[in-house]
Amino acid sequence: MAMTVIWTGMTALSLLCALAMGNQGELASAALDGAASAIELGISMAGVLCLWMGVMEVMQRAGLAEKLARLLRPILRRLFPDFAGDRGTMDTIAANVSANLLGLGNAATPLGLEAARRMSRRTPGVASDSLCMLVVCNTASIQLIPTTVAAVRMAAGSATPFDILPAVWVTSALSVATGILAAKLLSRLWRS
Repeated sequence: MAMTVIWTGMTALSLLCALAMGNQGELASAALDGAASAIELGISMAGVLCLWMGVMEVMQRAGLAEKLARLLRPILRRLFPDFAGDRGTMDTIAANVSANLLGLGNAATPLGLEAARRMSRRTPGVASDSLCMLVVCNTASIQLIPTTVAAVRMAAGSATPFDILPAVWVTSALSVATGILAAKLLSRLWRS
């Protein structure tokens, strides 16, 4: 709802400014150019995302996703101790983290929602510490292969869309570490 109000306000303000300054033609031209650019970007990103979602599907069918989930389980058990014995929830969390590691935010979202749904069964109507940790880990996720960012860079004409890898690795690791520390600290403060 808030975003609707913000976007409507920005659009109305732009229109009023264009009318006041006599730039209606330039506003219309900019709106059409922006719409065309958005369509071009969407189509170019769709191809890359389809490729990586296909890679994720192949990984699942080949059993590589399960192996990656098995590698992640010791870490995830420490982050989500309340669900360490719930195999289904832990598998969903591991699949979510795996998709985020591959930079597949669009594929990770349904998995994250499924994990959150499973977690919320234990505390209906209340966000448990584990559910908050899931939101933090999903939002700040470490990305080994930032496919979405690379797709945007490629659509913008970058000759080397993956040259940002070291910066992405450092910043995403720092954001996850900061988020996990904040979630742990706030859960302890909340209990006291």
